[in-house]
Amino acid sequence: MPQQPASSPDFLRSSRPPARRPKEERFAGITVLQIIPALDAGGAERTTIDIADALTRAGARALVATEGGRLVGELQARGGLWIPFNASTKNPLRIWGNAKRLERLVREEKIDLIHARSRAPAWSARLATKRLELPFVTTYHGAYSASSAWKKRYNGVMAEADIVIANSNFTAATIKENWPEAAERLRVIHRGTDLTAFTPASVSFERVEALRKAWNIAPHQRIVLLPGRLTAWKGQRVLIDAAAIMKQKGLEDTVFVLAGDAQGRDGYVSDLNARIAERGLKGLVLLVGHCSDMPAAYLSAAAVAIPSTSPEAFGRTAVEAQAMGCPVVVSDHGATSETVLAPPEIVGNLRTGWRTAVGDADALAEALMEALTLGASARDGLAARARAHVEAHFSLDVMCNATLDAYAELLIESRKLREE
Repeated sequence: MPQQPASSPDFLRSSRPPARRPKEERFAGITVLQIIPALDAGGAERTTIDIADALTRAGARALVATEGGRLVGELQARGGLWIPFNASTKNPLRIWGNAKRLERLVREEKIDLIHARSRAPAWSARLATKRLELPFVTTYHGAYSASSAWKKRYNGVMAEADIVIANSNFTAATIKENWPEAAERLRVIHRGTDLTAFTPASVSFERVEALRKAWNIAPHQRIVLLPGRLTAWKGQRVLIDAAAIMKQKGLEDTVFVLAGDAQGRDGYVSDLNARIAERGLKGLVLLVGHCSDMPAAYLSAAAVAIPSTSPEAFGRTAVEAQAMGCPVVVSDHGATSETVLAPPEIVGNLRTGWRTAVGDADALAEALMEALTLGASARDGLAARARAHVEAHFSLDVMCNATLDAYAELLIESRKLREE
């Protein structure tokens, strides 16, 4: 076993879970290592930074083993420690070598718990934690496909942790279906949104105006926004078809903005441009590329469309749009359905958005028309309900507290086993 700190935290001296302590004291003396292939843009990467920040504020040392990436600077600025590590390798020999390296790292840094956020590094982490009898956590940031027995076995390492975190009920259901033995160790912790950044009060008029100017949108034009990288399953084709339907029904002074990076998919971009031209929508459907100021983008929008044709594992953009008080219309499948309150589960006047059938351009057009024609009072009510819904279920604090609670539970159990 690795050597433990000379003075263990108070909550590890009891077999009972403690009452929550002030954040600055709760994890004093504890070191947690998160491991992820790279710290570039993405949900798993952003969550890694957020949890590192929460651990630091709780008094812990927050280590992240990763190859690097654009978010390393932010990690360090928020108190986390970067451990350069080849965490993306899928080579079996290198995975085994990484496991031995993790064992040495545990001893050198007196690490108390390892949290893996991707399959390849999870294999190394699983080997190391098993040999050292160290608490092990994984997070499913997506519902991995299992097209073969070999692939299912490769994916299955994520279900072997002491606590398995799913980022949505949809992801949890997929885990239970494929690895029912993990059900008792499974926790649903939805991804958290930074409600200090995603709030209308934090976005200045100048930021919105700068964005509209960059997109060449006239002051009188309303925006229907589809945020997401340009890839077929994000549903850009469905929105283009819906825009054509809305134009035929007399919609005026509205542009449809596809805000996302093509990531080299030039063929798909050409397809979208051809579709726009065929439907007579040139100048009305705009491909604006990556947007670096999403709070301003949501605030500038009259409505947000998320017509994904494959299920989302979480649905971050739907949550962010609701946090900004923007009416949102989503495809009714996957985890996105969890994030938007809509009939038939609730009555229409309590909705926080709209859900429509997957790939149904007519239904999308109808819901968007309804959202765009809301009166001022109805829109204000929708915005208030949506914001309250996000604050209650999808905030950064909710996610961080639930994750740290999971860590504390395992650390208490680990301490108890060592004392027996």
